[in-house]
Amino acid sequence: MRVEPYLMFAGRCDEALAFYQQAIRAQPVMLMRFRESPEPPAMPLPPGWDDKVMHCGFRVGDTLVMASDGMSTEAPSYAGVTLSLTADSEAQARQQFAALAEGGSVFMPIGPTFWSACFGMCSDRFGVQWMVGIDDTPA
Repeated sequence: MRVEPYLMFAGRCDEALAFYQQAIRAQPVMLMRFRESPEPPAMPLPPGWDDKVMHCGFRVGDTLVMASDGMSTEAPSYAGVTLSLTADSEAQARQQFAALAEGGSVFMPIGPTFWSACFGMCSDRFGVQWMVGIDDTPA
């Protein structure tokens, strides 16, 4: 059993996918556009959405993240949900935090805490909230 995040981007999924490829080395695994669906959508699409992303998946490390443009132009709200990214090193955590925070907001600057040598919190330019850090728990 797995729990995998599914993000809705209200028409900005292509932009988000390109951003995550650069910021956190996301690797796309599949992408289907609305025009490629074998069945008509259950709800009417906004005008001009045939080339928008109906469904995609991308890997961040071992995690599959799924995403879509959804079926609405209304800005998504990610309130109460935060994605946690555990980097392989402090340098990688700092680089990925800076990349994710660019154009977004920093809630907690990345740095040492009482529980980790490197941890920070931000939201990216799409409003997705992130906790970025390293696993420095003694083995």
